Amino acid sequence: MVASPVTALHSTDHTSVHICASLNLVVVDKFCYLGDMLSVDGDADAAVEARIRIGWNKFWQLVPLLTNRDMSLIRRRRLYSSCVRSSMLHRSETWSVRKVNEVALQRAEMRMVRWMCNVKVKDRVASKELRERLGIDDVILILQQNRLQWYGHVL
Repeated sequence: MVASPVTALHSTDHTSVHICASLNLVVVDKFCYLGDMLSVDGDADAAVEARIRIGWNKFWQLVPLLTNRDMSLIRRRRLYSSCVRSSMLHRSETWSVRKVNEVALQRAEMRMVRWMCNVKVKDRVASKELRERLGIDDVILILQQNRLQWYGHVL
């Protein structure tokens, strides 16, 4: 019987895979591949966290425009949808989202929307009303539409 060229080596702090005499690969819990966070257990937690962080970075870059009262809500909506939301939902078609991930996406988006509309939480304005002011759909609805569109493309 011939031994397999790939063998797993276990140590106390990490696991590595021995490929050949000069090459060992370290096994990790999560890593970034082509801008998307992949994890061993296949959930989307790391990807959602990374995308929310990227969405906030884009939002901060565009804050002077997104919060500009001289700019119409329509233009702010278009800018938000094309730059911030698209970066936040990039590659979301393949995520296996859980309710926790959906809540995190909604919470991040509504904080941005409230900021754009200059509305504080204590003002007690419903999220649905703020979305209607800007003319945007719920982020979860967009996520579902993207997944269905991708599903139709794959079939």
